[in-house]
Amino acid sequence: MESASDGPRITVNGSDTPVAPSAPHTTVLDFLRERGLTGTKEGCAEGECGACSVLVARPGVNRPTDWVAVNACLVPAAALDGQEIVTSEGLATPGAPGTPPTLHPVQEEMAVRGGSQCGYCTPGFICSMAAEYYRPDRCAHAGPESDAGSPPAGGTDHQHGPNGFDLHALSGNLCRCTGYRPIRDAAFAVGEPTDEDPLARRRDQSPPAPTATAYTRDGSTFLRKETLAETLGFLRERPDAVVVAGSTDWGVEVNIRSRRADCVVAIDRLPELRELRVASDHIEIGAALTLSEIERRLDGQVPLLAELFPQFASRLIRNGATLGGNLGTGSPIGDSPPVLLALEATVVLADADGEREVPLAEYFTGYRQSARRPGELIRAVRVPVPLSPVVAFHKIAKRRFDDISSVAVAFALAVEDGVVRKARIGLGGVAATPIRALAAEEALEGRAWTAETVEAAARELRAAGTPMNDHRASAGYRSAMLGQSLLKLYARNTEAVSS
Repeated sequence: MESASDGPRITVNGSDTPVAPSAPHTTVLDFLRERGLTGTKEGCAEGECGACSVLVARPGVNRPTDWVAVNACLVPAAALDGQEIVTSEGLATPGAPGTPPTLHPVQEEMAVRGGSQCGYCTPGFICSMAAEYYRPDRCAHAGPESDAGSPPAGGTDHQHGPNGFDLHALSGNLCRCTGYRPIRDAAFAVGEPTDEDPLARRRDQSPPAPTATAYTRDGSTFLRKETLAETLGFLRERPDAVVVAGSTDWGVEVNIRSRRADCVVAIDRLPELRELRVASDHIEIGAALTLSEIERRLDGQVPLLAELFPQFASRLIRNGATLGGNLGTGSPIGDSPPVLLALEATVVLADADGEREVPLAEYFTGYRQSARRPGELIRAVRVPVPLSPVVAFHKIAKRRFDDISSVAVAFALAVEDGVVRKARIGLGGVAATPIRALAAEEALEGRAWTAETVEAAARELRAAGTPMNDHRASAGYRSAMLGQSLLKLYARNTEAVSS
């Protein structure tokens, strides 16, 4: 068992803080509260309310460091060994002895604009707001406030205020008593960080490098290796180890179902899993890149992924979630598999002996089962190019954002001279695994892009899969939504022809 001096340590609001004696499964939320930083609150314990939001220094997209907001209730404290975080208490500037601190600009705006009543959710809102406040390209989007009821085409659905603040930065934060209008007013009132702002200056320095970790207490171990080869070598010996990246799934298991593991292996900072390469015939996306990183690095290069990202949970979740994790769980209701199926993606699987590439259409073998062998990791996802130009991702859920899909449908079609030359349709939520709608694809390909063709294909689409009745939707509703999704696609692309 490591001593406090030898075990993991986190820089919290500028102070070096040992993780010990916390257990390896202890979340950042509990770690902070145990040390008196009670501004970080527990609301849902599954990443849906945002009351636990904190800032983490992460590798930047446009500069050395980005301040990224994450759900402290999901991330194990040991996963942040050697890292740097800021809580709501750390945003204010301490005053001289006997004088109050100077509020941070987002704290000041929340206070003067009535953005807090009971205050329970306020620290989480403030941390999420601060992450957006420090986004390097925020002010480049400054302009008239967008119409929240009319999202722009292409699926980006950002709602920028006159100061460039994107309200979707707060999509993972819930408030039950204040009401969102004053919170929005506060978000749209913040200005630019000043040159004297220490957190703004901090962005020009590289974030702490991830450190190898082997933290054991009470028979449980949290482990991080320096390289992929070392990790794969370990997994050959311990294929039963739980592999985590953003912990957005495993963290829920720990909190809600009291799951514990003898050994947890972190792969989120492995350089080999964090590359994004654009080749002549494919785009390769590292399995440990977060969805937010992928979104910003691709910057719309894959339009179907650009439609997916705003509908995938919340910004807080996307700041931790990865494509590798979403595929690794094998869930039939994950949002990325239908999109990747429509894109004809493949997964690159790696173990200690080498790599192999598996088409995603052959990857899922049963309910939460896959072709991945013991000791294998998803290293990357490959999307072939060129891309089909007619695309859409339709997520049917009870809430528009931050919800689990009842049905998810992804389309990627190529229409030339009024004829469907290629059709790929990925489905989620209608079978034990994500599936391709092969019969509907066949009913489209080689036929004229007309209402009659689409109606016939919609009938095939309604019969796809084996939808079931559950608390989210009935089987009949799911089937109806499948067909309706294709009709919706046609209505928005009736003039789809090659350029």
